[in-house]
Amino acid sequence: MKLGEYQELYYKKKVDFGVYLAETMTDDAQVLLPMKQVPENARMGEKIRVFLYKDSRDRLIATTNDPKLTLGGYAPLVVREVGKIGAFLDWGLEKDLFLPYKEMVGRVEQGDEVLVTLYIDKSSRLCASMRGLYDLLDKDSPYHKGDTVTGRVYEFSDNFGTFVAVDDRYSARIANSEDHSFLRVGDVIEAKVLGVKPDGKLDLTMREKAYIQMDADAVKLMELIDSYAGVLPFTEKASPEVIKRETGLSKAAFKRAVGRLYKERKIILEGGKIRRALL
Repeated sequence: MKLGEYQELYYKKKVDFGVYLAETMTDDAQVLLPMKQVPENARMGEKIRVFLYKDSRDRLIATTNDPKLTLGGYAPLVVREVGKIGAFLDWGLEKDLFLPYKEMVGRVEQGDEVLVTLYIDKSSRLCASMRGLYDLLDKDSPYHKGDTVTGRVYEFSDNFGTFVAVDDRYSARIANSEDHSFLRVGDVIEAKVLGVKPDGKLDLTMREKAYIQMDADAVKLMELIDSYAGVLPFTEKASPEVIKRETGLSKAAFKRAVGRLYKERKIILEGGKIRRALL
């Protein structure tokens, strides 16, 4: 039986809490498909298409639900919770997918959506990784020089720059000569295609786009701070939901605007609040 993959297994035995599946009707090795997952038309001796993973007790279990990620693939998943040893991601199943700290390429926070792959760890458990995406992304994008594209930041390199998955699918990069200090892994950005390499990878820039937008967002943020009598009662550490509700900005855009205003010494960050600087 293949962990982390779809497969067709035989409906071998029924119990009160589900049915047991096996690779053959004579196979002793069986896996439980919980009753609420059993198709209405399932019949003993027939095959059922399932996905295998491990439950909270590390027991092999089958599901007819479709996870957002399987072995050999990659997908953007939302961070549900960040714990002491890693993060837990929503991948469409009852049990969240664990992302160990050692498999992160940058800090993640609750509510972030990050691009990850799936692997089996030394304890035979399915886990997420933010590494190895570069070799998995497609290089046959339909885009050309001058096009505007949307992509997700998935890794930074001191030598090569910012790596972006355009449409969460195509391989792209922003050169190291371009400032990326305001970006985080998981940020979704708009950028312009500078060129297409012979191997199909895209070269991007967001200089013009980012700076124009940052100017507008910074002005909007200052107006909001003034509406709060000069003290905004939260910072970029607030949840994405709070930031979006109160400012209308994404968390990434809010952080860029805060960074811009702080660099220009127009605001002060203290005590979990943002204050207008006294000029």
